[in-house]
Amino acid sequence: MNREAGRRIAGPVQVEVIPGATHLFEEPGALQAAIRQAAAWFSRHLQGPS
Repeated sequence: MNREAGRRIAGPVQVEVIPGATHLFEEPGALQAAIRQAAAWFSRHLQGPS
């Protein structure tokens, strides 16, 4: 579903899989890994004016 949604978004899309994580990220370290991935994406794509 995430990849399908990504095809419908006009703009940069990156789908990352957190190994061993379920959809609620309840596994130890899974939520932190998702947060790191999201922060990296925002840093690359939503930088303010130079």
